[in-house]
Amino acid sequence: MPKDAAVEEFAGLVRSLKARDGRSYEALGRRLSVSASTLHRYCSGASVPEEFAVADRLALLCGAEEEERRALEAAWTEADRARRRAASPAPTPVPAVSATPESNPEPSAPEPGPGPAPDPTAPEAPRARPLRGAPAPLLVAAAVALVMLALAAALLGHPSRTASAPAPASTAPGRTAAPLPFTWSIGSQLWEGGCGHTYLVDRAPRAVAPPPVAADSGAWAGTHGAVHGGEALVRITVQGRSQSDAVVLHALHVRLVDSAAPLPWNAYRMDNGCGGAVTPRHFAVDLDRPRPLARPVDGLDASGAEVRKIPAVSFPYKVTSSDPEELLVSARTANCDCRWYLELEWSAGGRTGTVRITDGGKPFRTSGTRGRPTYVYDSAEGRWITDSDSVQTG
Repeated sequence: MPKDAAVEEFAGLVRSLKARDGRSYEALGRRLSVSASTLHRYCSGASVPEEFAVADRLALLCGAEEEERRALEAAWTEADRARRRAASPAPTPVPAVSATPESNPEPSAPEPGPGPAPDPTAPEAPRARPLRGAPAPLLVAAAVALVMLALAAALLGHPSRTASAPAPASTAPGRTAAPLPFTWSIGSQLWEGGCGHTYLVDRAPRAVAPPPVAADSGAWAGTHGAVHGGEALVRITVQGRSQSDAVVLHALHVRLVDSAAPLPWNAYRMDNGCGGAVTPRHFAVDLDRPRPLARPVDGLDASGAEVRKIPAVSFPYKVTSSDPEELLVSARTANCDCRWYLELEWSAGGRTGTVRITDGGKPFRTSGTRGRPTYVYDSAEGRWITDSDSVQTG
């Protein structure tokens, strides 16, 4: 992606935050659920996060004030526009249309066509009979009356032809729902450690583009109609609107919409994996179970010199404007093409509710890869090649 002023401005703000924090790329990246190389690309301007939530979490970790976060969001918006412009294909030129009378003659008025055919089901209109000895004005009045009677008979025989539209059904005015006491965002195109992931694509290797960087995975997956293979990672970031009034998150439920046989598509591995540690607040979901559950699992923290194990912590969690929470859901399957979504239960200030978390209004989708041909990308040869294992086993 070519750099421009907007990308450079955003990268400069990210570098300033990183320098203020003082931690290494690896240590800070693990806090953000991205790899060290991905964070380095953000700082150098080689890449722009696909979602502002990543940059916002960095700002919160580095102690940025509200004004700094607003400036960071404005810079990210402009940089993201530049990234999308660079990624979109150039428009196909449209040939010019000559305006000479010979090539584009003025359209002529349409010839009057025959009137509509008579409807055989309509009642026959009464025929006018001459009134003997009647004066001319009386004859005219009688003719008009007969015409009106014919029209009335036709309309009564065919109610759908009435000239007036039916009155719209009245709807009871609905009450405006109170806004949520918190904000939330998701990331649904995450890779393990920022570099390891598998997609299923219904294309031959020659028709599949090289693997993207993790930040551009959403655009790559959308272009190829890709489905998460074996595992889908979904990150949910929840932040309260007030610093004093906490929002309590009570539970996270998994709802399975439907389950079918795994997709018979080719599997494409973005990388051989990074061996990255699991982040805190991690939930494992087994989509092959009859009733999948979001089960809390242990996490690892590599922010220091040693990797420290963080015991799994179950609900409830509390969030405020200055203390957000991040939930990372790992949904795995080996035996189905599963469509699913999440429901987050919350309470605050005497109110309770449930938020449905979907992938842009659609269910998340994960399909098993067992037995599918698997390909990895050979950068030296510039093409996809068969993995040494030949097929996926899980």
